[in-house]
Amino acid sequence: MASLSAQAGGVLVLGDSISAAYGIEKSDGWVALLEEELEQRCRDFPVINASVSGETTAGGNSRLTALLDKHAPQIVVIELGGNDGLRGLSPVAMANNLAQMIEKSRAADATPVLLGMRIPPNYGQQYTRLFEQQFRQVSDDKQVPLFPFFLEGVVEQGWLQNDGIHPTEQAQPLLKDHALSVLEPLLPTRCGNGKGGGNV
Repeated sequence: MASLSAQAGGVLVLGDSISAAYGIEKSDGWVALLEEELEQRCRDFPVINASVSGETTAGGNSRLTALLDKHAPQIVVIELGGNDGLRGLSPVAMANNLAQMIEKSRAADATPVLLGMRIPPNYGQQYTRLFEQQFRQVSDDKQVPLFPFFLEGVVEQGWLQNDGIHPTEQAQPLLKDHALSVLEPLLPTRCGNGKGGGNV
């Protein structure tokens, strides 16, 4: 089993529609752009996109064990929570699911990272604040790298599709850079990680 894991690796992205490239060509999505960049920077470090539109943290948590068994990734990117918020689900339950996914990843010798989310203010100040706090809390409790708001800069640029939720094609390079900012220190040295190893 150990030798099998040693041959595996790469990045597993467990996300929702934002990582599944909803409404745009899959090849234009941030995960595909990340895969493209890592292919140039380091051989044999695949990017597996296991994102599903509409996925909640509960759904991701239930799928993760099988994905870890199948792909034996070195890094797990968890980009989930947005649908929990849009459905008004319990932020505490969401945090619990995120914590379980982190523990499952570590038990499979993978390093987890979190891409945080915020929800529109029309859900009420108390709920939106509580929702946002969960990502920071889980990150602090579990000592996991966190990008606090994955869509940072996207709304400001007006890079949203007509539904007002999903990023456009123009936003994808920025999302890739957001993800890379937390992934960079975790990449194998052959990927040219560290200072100056970002863009090729």
